[in-house]
Amino acid sequence: MQKYEIVGNILGFEKTTEVEINEIDDLFSTIRDTENSDISFTVSNPYILREYSFDIPSEVQSSLEINENSNLSAYNIVVLQKPLENSTVNFLAPIIINNDNNKIAQTILEPARHPEFGMTEVIKTFRA
Repeated sequence: MQKYEIVGNILGFEKTTEVEINEIDDLFSTIRDTENSDISFTVSNPYILREYSFDIPSEVQSSLEINENSNLSAYNIVVLQKPLENSTVNFLAPIIINNDNNKIAQTILEPARHPEFGMTEVIKTFRA
């Protein structure tokens, strides 16, 4: 399994420095701390749910060593609920992955600049 270095912090997981990503299906994956398997969180592929684009701040581009040819992915943290379709997604704090060097960072989008994205959007509003 591929390991990824966290540069900066992921909110709520500040002590985590290296993770593995396990794809569950096209929509969901888990990100697990490589040093403490009890620390993991569920993420979603935002592009399966909706149109999703944002500018990556220059400091994040720098820390991830992003250039115009970089192979990037983005995930959003999911808060799981029962039933699953009531789970919520945080579209305002994407996790960005530079797949070329296996570095991950989280950025916080400004709600005023991205009024179309919320912190607790319910999955069932996107999936029929």
